[in-house]
Amino acid sequence: MYVAVKGGEAAIANAHSLLADRRRGDRSVPALRLDQIVEQLALGVDRVMSEGSLYDRELAALAIVQARGDMIEAIFLVRAYRTTLPRFGYSKAIDTANMLVERRVSATYKDLPGGQLLGPTFDYTHRLLDPELAAGGDVAEPLQRETEAQAMPRVSAILAREGLIEPDGDMPQDHVPGDITREPLEFPMARDIRLQALSRGDEGFLLALGYSTQRGYARNHPFVGEIRIGEVELELDVPELPFAVPLGTVRVTECQMVNQFKGSAKAPPQFTRGYGLVFGQSERKAMAMALCDRALRATELGEDVVAAAQDEEFVISHSDNVQATGFVEHLKLPHYVDFQAELDLVRRMRAEYDARENPKVEEKREAAE
Repeated sequence: MYVAVKGGEAAIANAHSLLADRRRGDRSVPALRLDQIVEQLALGVDRVMSEGSLYDRELAALAIVQARGDMIEAIFLVRAYRTTLPRFGYSKAIDTANMLVERRVSATYKDLPGGQLLGPTFDYTHRLLDPELAAGGDVAEPLQRETEAQAMPRVSAILAREGLIEPDGDMPQDHVPGDITREPLEFPMARDIRLQALSRGDEGFLLALGYSTQRGYARNHPFVGEIRIGEVELELDVPELPFAVPLGTVRVTECQMVNQFKGSAKAPPQFTRGYGLVFGQSERKAMAMALCDRALRATELGEDVVAAAQDEEFVISHSDNVQATGFVEHLKLPHYVDFQAELDLVRRMRAEYDARENPKVEEKREAAE
């Protein structure tokens, strides 16, 4: 911590008090409750959980309140808290094919086994402000109907029956998934490590990179094979038990992008995959992640690396908003010694320039001295 001015500690304490006052705001306005944020600002809560790498809605809501709505600050708070938690083990890989689906859409097939479910989405709203929301009126209950459970195979499985998409790939039995929260990043990365970094990368950064791939900066022509949102069950293998123990459910968003591939010396022409998976409901983030995942597979697929979105070190090193915030905002901290050195250097360079360009002025200055 920099305490470079007289009374620095007292000034910092007063700054904290002022921050708490501004956070609370007008005392005549009721204070926000965490359940209000969890229920009514759910998408913001989902983003904090996803990029904070911690699935806990109440903690994410608390972080949003503490950060005064600054999402990156809230993500920072959640990550800091996460480091204090014990780790008991690793859950089994979730099976999104068995998801309790709330929303499922595809841009590739109109009629899918199991059907398409629009679910809660902004896609068909007019993006007009609704004054009635300000009045806090009652909201009608949505229509519901009973349906029989139907299998919802992935779109990639449909294409795989014809051999038109690359295999999904089998995880080697002895493969131990990496953990970017415990191990330093090393390049080049295995795809499981890269997907971890993308999953908690900044949504805006990944969105911009994904957009760039569509504008020709990676020659990527994607189709949304499928987006599905819903609850999946977590299970944990316990050595003393012959079966996996269910831990509960989490809501996730999964996106599978289907991309063109002209083939290579080792592979026939076929579709390839881009994959995105994030906590909560965040299909824009999942789609951007899938676009970036596919772009970053350029070397693997024998494609030329010609765009920023295909450069693994560039994308992964700059996608973490907590690291980016720390490095940018450290410029606010005192750099007095560094600046004085730069100031002296510029003064000497300026004096040399003036002596060279205006010798008479320099002679007069020396005479005056």
